[in-house]
Amino acid sequence: MYKYLLQSVEGIQWFGIITLLLFFGTFCFAVIRAALSGKEDMRRMAELPLDD
Repeated sequence: MYKYLLQSVEGIQWFGIITLLLFFGTFCFAVIRAALSGKEDMRRMAELPLDD
């Protein structure tokens, strides 16, 4: 039933493509940010859970 309901929506294929692009963009941003951050930033973030 849901399959036929979703097939009747115009442009439904773009939702999957947009979702995939958003996920890929977010993942790439996180990898680039982690690669470019310095050792001191990484050490500070690693110790954050222990500061309580």
